[in-house]
Amino acid sequence: MARSKPPERKRGQGTLGIHSDAAERTAGSPVVPPIVQSATFHWADPSDGDLLYTRWTNNPNQELVADKVAALEGMEAGIALGSGMGAIACTLLALTEAGDHIAASSLLYGGTNTLLASELPRRGVETSFVDPRDGDWEAALRPETRVIYLELPTNPTMRVPDPRPVVALARRKGIVVVADVTFASPVNLRAGSLGVDVVVHSATKYLGGHADIIAGVAAGPRNIIDQVNHVSRFFGPVLDPHAAWLLDRGLRTLEVRVRRHNENAQHVAEWLARQPGVTRVDYPGLASHPDHAVAKELLDGFGGMVGFVLEGGAPAADRFVSALEVAIAAPSLGGVETLVSQPRYTSHVGLSAEEREARGVPDGFVRISVGIEDRDDLTADFQQALAAAG
Repeated sequence: MARSKPPERKRGQGTLGIHSDAAERTAGSPVVPPIVQSATFHWADPSDGDLLYTRWTNNPNQELVADKVAALEGMEAGIALGSGMGAIACTLLALTEAGDHIAASSLLYGGTNTLLASELPRRGVETSFVDPRDGDWEAALRPETRVIYLELPTNPTMRVPDPRPVVALARRKGIVVVADVTFASPVNLRAGSLGVDVVVHSATKYLGGHADIIAGVAAGPRNIIDQVNHVSRFFGPVLDPHAAWLLDRGLRTLEVRVRRHNENAQHVAEWLARQPGVTRVDYPGLASHPDHAVAKELLDGFGGMVGFVLEGGAPAADRFVSALEVAIAAPSLGGVETLVSQPRYTSHVGLSAEEREARGVPDGFVRISVGIEDRDDLTADFQQALAAAG
């Protein structure tokens, strides 16, 4: 009598980051997939199968990381592109056409905000912005609304709006929900399990993890990802095969890195909250954070991003950043090294002081991407920088 096959066990994030590719294991096969640094591949006619062409995002390295991110997110399909903004733009262009409308969170990365407010209207697509803290999403919708766009968590104040009511509304209206989950990574949040249709990442950040590539990914239903792929072939945000290989290397250590980021950021946030001259700390792992309860429910970790406000405002923030010795003053985030920046100079430079204030980013706001260094070295560095800030 034949034994019944046991049910397939769902693999954990650490395992998926290493072993989610379906490459056959044979004697002599490489443990690490090789870099296929070729723009094109032998193909005579359709009987040879699908055309392989790196601009078409089906280079073996591109496909490997796309499939791996889809597995990590629990999505049907994925695509890897040349930047996070490339992934966001191609996704929104694929889902809309002239005359359509998007409802988007008002708490967004500055580049995304500009894309929605200035660039897409030039192509006939309008956006209404909704404050996810207390805004009325349903009132913002129109008959021509095709997409609701969120960030989970938000950049840089780390708000964690509950996407479930928005998803329920979108289901009733036949609208696609897209969420940028760069700050969470699939280790801390699988937004698809909450009903989000498409997730996008700047893979430059946590997915790559070493500040040495520019990349972006999108994952979701195959029919939507196929549309994103179609758009990308003509706008051309191609991910180089070597960068795709580096992204795969980053995904292999994603789970252990993010756990360390979570631990260090919690420690730094609690430490900052006790320091004189610090008037506010934004970290969802703190009980004082306005979204702490929902973050505990939805997230498997509170992330590596911490924001705080200095009592001395912009001059104090300038002095703090200039005095750093271990942490590095630089934009971007998600690498193994701790990076510190002021959104008024970087991600939110396109907004006025009043607009930043309304989004919870006053002058004096400092953003920390907490790395994986020794946490006591980080707090010692921040201690002397706070002293310099006055």
